[in-house]
Amino acid sequence: MAGTIDALKQAGVRDQVKVIVGGAPVTAEFARQIGADGFAPDASTAARVVRQLLE
Repeated sequence: MAGTIDALKQAGVRDQVKVIVGGAPVTAEFARQIGADGFAPDASTAARVVRQLLE
């Protein structure tokens, strides 16, 4: 996951995309540490997070 964010930075497109991570093995703290834009513990919460990011 952190590698994906790093690759987006290296490609110069990090500011053009939102990265949301989540699921059982992921924590909100981990999301913050890697620089993700959002975190969701499950798919239904992820949909809400996406809506918030798009507002």
